Amino acid sequence: MKYALRGVGGSDNFERLDLAYTVEDPWNMASELERARFEATNTVIERAFGRVGSVLELGCGEGHQTEYLARLSDAQYGVDVSAQAVERARRRLPQAQFEATDIFGQPWGDAHHRFDLVTACEVLYYLSEPDKTIARMRHLGRNGLVTFFAPACGRIGPHLDGIPGLQKDWIYHGGTAWLIGWWRDD
Repeated sequence: MKYALRGVGGSDNFERLDLAYTVEDPWNMASELERARFEATNTVIERAFGRVGSVLELGCGEGHQTEYLARLSDAQYGVDVSAQAVERARRRLPQAQFEATDIFGQPWGDAHHRFDLVTACEVLYYLSEPDKTIARMRHLGRNGLVTFFAPACGRIGPHLDGIPGLQKDWIYHGGTAWLIGWWRDD
């Protein structure tokens, strides 16, 4: 993983991200730590938005968090830059729709507020221009939600500050903390 992730942070290095998926579950998403984050994220979604009709998940990976999002939504859509990850996600959740692309290439329509919720959990720090992704999230989603682990707050946090109605909280599990931010655009 150290080799695969060299030069990935803040660089849009999609080839390296795909390289990480030469092994299954390279991010250890089946771990207790990640399951705790998924559950806490779902709690925030339920409290802030209730049940949602459609959710677009950026950086869906192999669909681990998508399984949790499916508990709160009627239709799940996911994008990831790794074709290997997307293939595993399709096997994990055959009822969901996944594509190997990013938010700018997603194939499900460009209409304003096309999705009820757009999420970017543990994704923004891999991008060279998080502002553009957040703007696209706001265009495509009536509501938005992001998470990122505490060490990324200095790099990613300022990109959220211009979102009207942004709410923030913290998720904690063991010695790990994540910032979670969410908003409504309706």
